[in-house]
Amino acid sequence: MQNQILLLLILLGLYFLSGTAIRIFVRRVVETKEAPNKRKALIKKALGITHLMVFVFAALMVLGIDYSNLVVFLSSTFAILGVAMVAQWSILSNITSGILIFFNFPYRVGDRIRVANKDYEMVGIIEEISTFHVLIRKDEGELITYPNSLILQTPVIKLPQSEKPVQKPEQPETD
Repeated sequence: MQNQILLLLILLGLYFLSGTAIRIFVRRVVETKEAPNKRKALIKKALGITHLMVFVFAALMVLGIDYSNLVVFLSSTFAILGVAMVAQWSILSNITSGILIFFNFPYRVGDRIRVANKDYEMVGIIEEISTFHVLIRKDEGELITYPNSLILQTPVIKLPQSEKPVQKPEQPETD
């Protein structure tokens, strides 16, 4: 019993230390990416929940909860959640992509980009990077909502800010 209490205290200390490390890491990433506070709060919440779940699972193991019963419970819970979320797969992929974009996307709000989609090439300025999509203001003034999952799968080219949009020559009117 004393060993379990000692292990729980050590685990609690590790929880707070790793939580501090995660907060410092997120703050540094946010400063380098110049992310908005809304985005920062979302990432902190997602990482905080994941962090808590890992340590609750570890605490249950330290307390001697029967591993096989816990695995059956967790697998049943995840199976139910999995079936429920199959209909929402695209939403989940956009959220996951949003988290990846937060940490790895080399472009920022205000950057001029070209999305090289084979069907529809788009040139514009990134106005916002949100949980589900990236807002791109085209040179013609249109605001395009581009899903996060697609922007990770499509080549994106950063353009110089001074590059002017290519104007298509006007067609002469025929009578």
